[in-house]
Amino acid sequence: MTKKEEAVKLIKEKLNNSTFLTYKEISAITGYHPKYILKLKKEVINGTVNFVHGNKNRVPSNSMSEEEKQKIIKLYKKSNVSIRKFCKFYNRRSYSCIYNLLKEEGLIKTTK
Repeated sequence: MTKKEEAVKLIKEKLNNSTFLTYKEISAITGYHPKYILKLKKEVINGTVNFVHGNKNRVPSNSMSEEEKQKIIKLYKKSNVSIRKFCKFYNRRSYSCIYNLLKEEGLIKTTK
């Protein structure tokens, strides 16, 4: 049982008068802030409690398409400049994004 499920269960028990816990005690048990417990109480009363996040199983909006990945890889293979200069030239993605992509493809050799 997750913390949220436990909090909802305790809130339902409190609303049914089957427990004498206060909302502060419920927040101490579950680790949530008392204001969040009161927000959950409203959701329980309205019947709008969600246990799954709304963005679960969605592709991030800023993720790189496969076509763009292949384009970056082809451009980098043709060039003979450093990664920093290549990132300044490409200028659509961050340095870390391009670096991680090229590292996954094995185009960057890390030396220690």
